[in-house]
Amino acid sequence: MRRENLLIIASSEKDADLYYATKFIAPDAFAFARIRGKKYILVSDLEIDRAKKEACVDQVLSTSRLASEYKQKYGKPPSFADLVLYFLKKQKVKRLTVPGSFPVRYYEPLKRAGLKICCKHGIFFEKRLIKDRFEIAAIKQALRATEKAAHEAIRILERSAIRKDKLYFRGKVLTSEFLRKVIHQTLLEEGCAGEHTIVSCGRHSIDPHDRGSGPLRAHQPIVMDIFPRSEKTLYYADFTRTVVRGKASTKLKKMYAAVRKGQEIAFKMLRAGTRAKKVHEAIRTYFTQVGFNTGLRKGRMQGFFHSTGHGLGLDVHEPPRISVGDDILSSGQIVTVEPGLYYQGVGGVRLEDVVLITKTGCVNLTKFPKKLEV
Repeated sequence: MRRENLLIIASSEKDADLYYATKFIAPDAFAFARIRGKKYILVSDLEIDRAKKEACVDQVLSTSRLASEYKQKYGKPPSFADLVLYFLKKQKVKRLTVPGSFPVRYYEPLKRAGLKICCKHGIFFEKRLIKDRFEIAAIKQALRATEKAAHEAIRILERSAIRKDKLYFRGKVLTSEFLRKVIHQTLLEEGCAGEHTIVSCGRHSIDPHDRGSGPLRAHQPIVMDIFPRSEKTLYYADFTRTVVRGKASTKLKKMYAAVRKGQEIAFKMLRAGTRAKKVHEAIRTYFTQVGFNTGLRKGRMQGFFHSTGHGLGLDVHEPPRISVGDDILSSGQIVTVEPGLYYQGVGGVRLEDVVLITKTGCVNLTKFPKKLEV
């Protein structure tokens, strides 16, 4: 990748690789090219002054100026694809590597023009999987904001009243929607944006990705999974705690203890050079040994049926995966550790921390305590 000519056309607000390459946040699509080691971006006049101040590239080019040159030469106004091709021809580019997500509407004109194009699937800049000090600090900042939001949510649960099986806060039934709103408001105050936050209770918590809805109930598990993005740095946090307002059942306490132990197994095994699936398999084996089997029951999966964790950074889910694949961990990667158990009639339990992989082990970046009953 170091010597290849590269091209990305996307919105850097949504495309992690484009933001990583340019450090320029823009909601609308623009073109980035690296040609013979030099980095360029093609942006509209709307963004050009800001791009010149903020973008970490060698040259910022105006699409309107390129369009004027193109029209003088060819006698017609260009499409954006025409502009990109015109720029590449001026640079005498014959070969390009583009992401696997590269838009077809740009790929086809470039291909027809005779350019040899190679698609790279997966992470375009694999270097971004190894975090530097700035990136580690950015993820920590997002985690601290997330922990503050979780603290506010749990504080409301602690202050809620139990009436029969429902929770009440300030005289009203406490709901998943209300607690999610509190979490999102706190995140915004801390410079982060939350989306699809999970606050699921009881039967909803059996599905790991059920966002949760309706009344929160006493003596049942409440899974809070919060994964916001910093509005300043665009780096993500990822965090899960399971709590019970009231008294947890004996079965639920055993599940919680097993999940905590599953995390501890991972913490002891995670280090550079470790094959990730060995960590995942060790946790699944432990769960089975203590009586928590995984499989299809009554038409749905129960037990531990998702991955142990995943990479975290400019994407909320990025390599490596701590699952059944052959990923090998490297020093400087940041991953989640989030084993869980889910059974009908009891509910779900998941705990999630974020750790930094080192040569000798891992460092837990999450500081929030783990307590089942609140």
